[in-house]
Amino acid sequence: MENTDIQVDVIIPTQTKYLDLIGSIGERIGKEIDNYTGDKKALAYQLNLVLTEATTNAIKHSAGGRPLIKGEDKVRITINIQDDVLEIKVYDHGQGFDLENVPIPDFENPKEGGMGIYFIRTLMDSVSYKRLDEVNVLEIRKKLR
Repeated sequence: MENTDIQVDVIIPTQTKYLDLIGSIGERIGKEIDNYTGDKKALAYQLNLVLTEATTNAIKHSAGGRPLIKGEDKVRITINIQDDVLEIKVYDHGQGFDLENVPIPDFENPKEGGMGIYFIRTLMDSVSYKRLDEVNVLEIRKKLR
């Protein structure tokens, strides 16, 4: 990929069978991106993991215990590379959560949850979460230089 702006926009059903697709898109971008000055193989792995974890959470919590109406049964993932910043946004229709109150996971008992957000925070430069109208948006950023 040349040093140019890149925009990827994917909408998938809220089904985990699409997680490999999402992860592989991130992995391919990480391997091919020109304007990354670090280890591209490591970036590819990180993007695969981050996209898979973020999408898993969106799918897992999309219904929030209620039946989904048409249009809410999808997760949208955008990947935008502009200048020296890679930005990922994951949109879902779930109940939402408080990002600041997600505890650091208990590595002795990983069944408690919170591992995905922990990995995303550890591997990326910034993570934010907000609700816009009826949609939740997890925004993840990574500086490329």
